[in-house]
Amino acid sequence: MNKRTLFQLHSWIGIKLSLLFFIVCFSGTLATLSNEMDWLFHPGLRATGSGDRVPYNTIVQEVQQAYPNHTLSYWLMPKEPYLNDILYLEKDGYRTYVFADPFTGKVTGATKVTFQRFFRDFHYYLFMPFYQIGYFMVLVFAFLLAISLGTALLFYKKWWRKFLELKRSSGKLVLFRSLHRLVGLWSIPFVMVFSLTGIWYFTERTNLGKVSDISNPAAPKLDREVALDSADQTPFPYRWDYDMAAKVALHTIPGLEIRGIVPPRQPSSTIYLRGKSQVPLVRNRANRVYVDPLDYEAVGVQKAEDIPTIMYLNDIADPLHFGNWGGLTSKIIWFISGLGISGLVLTGIWIALRRQLKKSGTKKNAVMGAWKYINWLLAAPIFAYLFFFMHFRYGLSWEPILLVATILASVGWLAWYVFVTKMRQAR
Repeated sequence: MNKRTLFQLHSWIGIKLSLLFFIVCFSGTLATLSNEMDWLFHPGLRATGSGDRVPYNTIVQEVQQAYPNHTLSYWLMPKEPYLNDILYLEKDGYRTYVFADPFTGKVTGATKVTFQRFFRDFHYYLFMPFYQIGYFMVLVFAFLLAISLGTALLFYKKWWRKFLELKRSSGKLVLFRSLHRLVGLWSIPFVMVFSLTGIWYFTERTNLGKVSDISNPAAPKLDREVALDSADQTPFPYRWDYDMAAKVALHTIPGLEIRGIVPPRQPSSTIYLRGKSQVPLVRNRANRVYVDPLDYEAVGVQKAEDIPTIMYLNDIADPLHFGNWGGLTSKIIWFISGLGISGLVLTGIWIALRRQLKKSGTKKNAVMGAWKYINWLLAAPIFAYLFFFMHFRYGLSWEPILLVATILASVGWLAWYVFVTKMRQAR
């Protein structure tokens, strides 16, 4: 392939698929700082205490008292010191996220959906869960991102010498072309991380080489012969002694920092605890302890230092992809890099439109052609499902739905003004 062909392939990916490419990149960018958005928007999530945690059972009792008709499905203890605990409660098919201060045990607030969940769902499968269409629409862009990087490095001459080159004295087109190249060069390590981890997600999702089977072992099931007290109407998640379960987990994996608890929902289920140890980079699921809720014996253990290579690669993919491996500092760096990559999509389409203006006799839609309509045809159900999820999955009222609709309409108008109206004026 000569340099012209490589450039055409690079441009085709960035221009013909520009709208979908931007949606995938920008949603992932926002997901990196979604916990911090929750901190800003939800005062109840802001940690104010310090010292030792109160007993786990104290928090469970406070939550049960505040939400007696809900069922506890998951308990997250964020590693960020500025965040309170988040408990996932279920009722009538809807979820409520309840915040609890780990140093006082008091319930401090609740919400129907968090920014973290919203942007994770958006970036993960574009709110299109049926037949895994959304998952693979996103994962395909991991390959396209890698191809975009490879083609750019092949046709851009001596790129390794141009990390500080920015041309500013030859008009807007030259400036934006130079800026596009400069941001692209500084984004190389991040593009490699995002594309490689995305390709790994594709491998896991398709279970190539049995990667998913190895990386996601099934939880142990208990052969329960002991009859539970039928007179006790307390929901399963509230019956158990979580302090005792935590003690067993800490004894099983010395030095474990418990970051998540999954309560049992039936007699054959275990109390599942996970968290961080001394092994760097891995997510919380790399360390697992399954505890029998009746006799409080560990019936399953997984230590991060003992997991096989495939499982280790799977457990470092999320921290590397979203940049949360190094706390707030790494998340801010990942966020800025994500903005840069999203900006590459925008500047790429702008440069193509400006080039078209300099050519005489070109067709009005020559830059994207029919792909403009294909992009919108694919984007339309994404935004339709977005509002569907907000109302039917998250159970939100009309105010936040109207707010999101206003933001999307404003962004759409701004895009139309920059890429259509201004270009027509220039023509």
